[in-house]
Amino acid sequence: MIFRTATRQDLPAIIALLGDEERVIDPATVQVDEAYARAFAAVEADARNEMLVLDEGDGTVLGYLQLTRVPGLGRHGQERALIEAVRVRADRRGAGLGRELLTRAVARAREHGCTLVQLTSDKRRTEAHRFYASLGFARSHDGFKLTL
Repeated sequence: MIFRTATRQDLPAIIALLGDEERVIDPATVQVDEAYARAFAAVEADARNEMLVLDEGDGTVLGYLQLTRVPGLGRHGQERALIEAVRVRADRRGAGLGRELLTRAVARAREHGCTLVQLTSDKRRTEAHRFYASLGFARSHDGFKLTL
């Protein structure tokens, strides 16, 4: 298993992971439109953002997340990390890949001097919530969103 930064070639596999949590989508069938390409380029160009993948070793993407380092005045100016879009391919769940992916992402945040890691998860993803709790994440806040 290889933990690495996502490349542009991984984009179809990442879109497939984000598109359907319940089944495996063949990345060869995924259309990478201009919006996805533009978003990937923007995240890739931002030094505070990382798109991280677990690669089977042959280029097959089995897991993905985005790690963003956020500076701020809260917590006495300590930088925090935000983890978003955590996905493991449906047919590979339960084998420890998500644990490996998140453990490595937390280690990356620590290496960058972050003193807090936070993540959000859709309220309907109750299995994911149990998983995050098993890794030591605590439900400490309620989140709110405003669609623009």
